[in-house]
Amino acid sequence: MSTPEHSPLGKTTAYADRYDPGLLFPIPRAAKRGEIGVSEPLPFHGVDVWNAYELSWLDSRGKPVVALAEFRVPAASPNIIESKSFKLYLNGFSQERMADASALTATLARDLSAAAGAPVEVALSDAQARGHAVTDLEGQLIDLQVLDIDDYGPPRADYLRADADVPVIEEALVSNLLRSNCPVTGQPDWGSVQIRYRGAPIDQAGLLRYLVSFRNHNEFHEQCVERIFVDVMQRCRPEQLSVYARYTRRGGLDINPYRSTTMETPPNPRGARQ
Repeated sequence: MSTPEHSPLGKTTAYADRYDPGLLFPIPRAAKRGEIGVSEPLPFHGVDVWNAYELSWLDSRGKPVVALAEFRVPAASPNIIESKSFKLYLNGFSQERMADASALTATLARDLSAAAGAPVEVALSDAQARGHAVTDLEGQLIDLQVLDIDDYGPPRADYLRADADVPVIEEALVSNLLRSNCPVTGQPDWGSVQIRYRGAPIDQAGLLRYLVSFRNHNEFHEQCVERIFVDVMQRCRPEQLSVYARYTRRGGLDINPYRSTTMETPPNPRGARQ
């Protein structure tokens, strides 16, 4: 069964130290997309950008090598990959000898593409700090508004509104107050989110109240971002929209879903909490 409750999440697990692609646990996207009215053709383009900070293997002489890895799983793939299974899979390389980094990259791309059901891009980089600058998401921070808030879930799309009586604008709005919970373990998932759009100005107080209403909501990262995208499109009707969430890591992985009306390739900016 490829449902979250049958995944390794929340279960005592033996950590393998040898390569095993069978550890990867795909979960179909379709069921959760159906809950928010998303079907084929998808109303968005996008990608899930994963960063791995605990990747290590042995070179051909048995010396350990470490690296950071970036994975890009297309939003059009039929499956997400459950994050604990992803961690277990990556940990399995710790005692595996690989000819070189290119051989590892090819192995990762093959296995992850098979699990996701679509081509997954893989890029390795060294662990030197100079190549990994910390930066903020571009846009206006909306968190400093003085507001009374007492609604922490479930998500309330009716907070969202835009003023159609004023000229169309282009802007990016950013909040660091996004929090949701793992639907299996209940563990909190902390993130920042950027909403970039062209259209009638979105009410910032309503948007912040809406984002805070995810605080006790149980849903995977990818599904939260798709819910935000769908709700903003339906309630505010922008001409263009991109939603990019940057979540903090768990188990050496962070997941950063991006959904957009355009086919733009998003950057991979590492935030202060990442």
